[in-house]
Amino acid sequence: MATEKLRSGANFLENSKPYFAMIALQFGYAGMNIITKVSLNRGMSHYVLVVYRHAFATAVVAPFAFILERKAQPRIKFPIFMQIFFLALLGPVIDQNFYYAGLKLTSPTFSCAMSNVLPAMTFVMAVLCRMEKINMKKVRCQAKVVGTLVTVAGTMLMTLYKGPRVEMVWTKHAPHHGQINNATYTTTYSDKDWFIGSILLIIATLAWASLFVLQAKAIETYKNHQLSLTSLICFIGTLQAIAVTFIMEHKPSVWTIGWDMNLLAAAYACAWCHLNRFRLILSSLGKAQRTSGEERGRRYTLASKGCST
Repeated sequence: MATEKLRSGANFLENSKPYFAMIALQFGYAGMNIITKVSLNRGMSHYVLVVYRHAFATAVVAPFAFILERKAQPRIKFPIFMQIFFLALLGPVIDQNFYYAGLKLTSPTFSCAMSNVLPAMTFVMAVLCRMEKINMKKVRCQAKVVGTLVTVAGTMLMTLYKGPRVEMVWTKHAPHHGQINNATYTTTYSDKDWFIGSILLIIATLAWASLFVLQAKAIETYKNHQLSLTSLICFIGTLQAIAVTFIMEHKPSVWTIGWDMNLLAAAYACAWCHLNRFRLILSSLGKAQRTSGEERGRRYTLASKGCST
């Protein structure tokens, strides 16, 4: 009896690791959004931030991929290269640039809330691509459909409606606090900027959800070389981001970075969020390839919840 309880507890902990890891990642994302917002407000170009972020990620991941996964490396044929190329385009370039642009026009809290639509978008795309089947007789499928509708409705509400500021108890009685903050709020976040920022965040989330569909195919080739796939995506994404930055930014001074918040934003995003996110997603999708259809759909949704940009 005691042995069975220990075995059951061990299985529970083993199966719960992805969930605990994703919960921990959300705290990291919160810190990343705050630090990145401060860096963007101080004038750092989000195009340059994307370049530095993925350059750091490539420098960190590539040595581990070479040491741990150098045996039996898959041959990079043209179809595989194009998959990696579009993965880098969807993730590091489109998703990150649009997300940072939306973050600059809104707020860290709003950006985190908007990114929660990612599981709903992933679920819809998985259904359209026949990666997941819907059986409305099952409670799990009913919950997914209802959750998707509620999430989309919430996103539309947050995009189209912006209510009054809510004063906290400890700030309500501060002298002229409401007037000062309302003036600052109106100056910093206009209705037009807020709406544009919301649209940019939705586009970023759509790009990241699209990445899941393509990534599911790539992981079939790199299921035993996840770090290698991560490093290739980061490297090609860095080259693409450099090209985009040269087109969008024409001042050499934008590349300047020192021991300040700009360096912290790029390094933090790389060290905590970016690397853990790719590793976690690839692990979840790799397991999804070896499971049943219903379990595969659950893992796609779970992986998307763990990478709310």
